[in-house]
Amino acid sequence: MSTNESDRFEPVRRRAMERVMVYVDGMNLYYGILATGIPRYLWVDVRALSQGLMLPGQVIVGVKYFMSRFVSDGRVKGLAIRQRVHLLALESLGGLEIIEGKFQSKTGKCQRCENEWMSYEEKMTDVNIAVEMVCDAEDDIFDAALLISGDGDLTGPIARVLSRHPEKRVVVAFPPRRRSDALRDTASAHFYIRQSRLRNCQLPDQLYSQNGYPLRCPAEWR
Repeated sequence: MSTNESDRFEPVRRRAMERVMVYVDGMNLYYGILATGIPRYLWVDVRALSQGLMLPGQVIVGVKYFMSRFVSDGRVKGLAIRQRVHLLALESLGGLEIIEGKFQSKTGKCQRCENEWMSYEEKMTDVNIAVEMVCDAEDDIFDAALLISGDGDLTGPIARVLSRHPEKRVVVAFPPRRRSDALRDTASAHFYIRQSRLRNCQLPDQLYSQNGYPLRCPAEWR
């Protein structure tokens, strides 16, 4: 399937219901939404977003949300706190598995003045997605995998799944302002997630954590 006007993908009727496993690259989705200039959409209900991309004849068998917790380095005030609130909100509703990577510190150095600074680089998210997708394919967990990401590094596991399991599909849903020609050319199909889809898949303004703590959409996102 090539890109069309829909931001959902057509099911292939191999059984009564096509089983779909959703893999969400949380950091890629985050930065894609941030690039839209509409921070309100960061309060996204990942499970609802995944469900909204399904069509009749498809059933979600799982949603795996891959992310790394931001490290507070003082440059963006409250970043780690806002992310934590969002994760607690997602956990309170359930219906998805959160799989964490990590941020690894590294030192940068100016070649002219020799000043040094500390920065952080996300690690393991693409590896975690690759492992989960390939293992789930081997275990016959899904008929179709839906990958929400624009990270071209994920081309390898997609190709692996399709070569070993030609009866399965891997469909890529590009977040706003994110795309990869390599992913597009390797996947069984691809489409783009519209901003209107994000607008319709927001968490409630206020809800409660699993231990009863009140959670609100961060003020910076409203």
